[in-house]
Amino acid sequence: MDHFDRKILSELQIDSDKSISEIAEKVNLSLSACHRRIKMLEEAGIIDGYAARLDRHALGLEADVFVEISLTSQSQETLNQFEKAVMCYDEILECHLTSGNADYIVRVAARNVPDYDRIHRNCLTKLPHVASMRSTFALRAIKPWKGYPVQ
Repeated sequence: MDHFDRKILSELQIDSDKSISEIAEKVNLSLSACHRRIKMLEEAGIIDGYAARLDRHALGLEADVFVEISLTSQSQETLNQFEKAVMCYDEILECHLTSGNADYIVRVAARNVPDYDRIHRNCLTKLPHVASMRSTFALRAIKPWKGYPVQ
């Protein structure tokens, strides 16, 4: 990747709905060169897809919750069963295997505290091999995720 590829990736992360001609103009490339580079970045798997970034507040999801989960063991079978179960719940937005005190950190969005209670009871408590959970409510996002640095 060179500086043109990085500029293209930055522009796409800001707004992937821009036309190729708008991106080409921003990064100072011809339309055909920009299009060719975008296709190469897609084929290389650097661009993994395109999606709309939704505003959780506009969707009525006021609670952003991070849950630290520790399992009963760290055997391969236990980890596999837990990870497979996590994939079954749309309420779990993200799940990360971590080092440190917890085995996993999951992120959940809920309408409010009673809705989180519902998610906790109907989803999180049904995950296999959970020894303990600790929930932390985000008060507000200081720097929400907008994309990866590509400098």
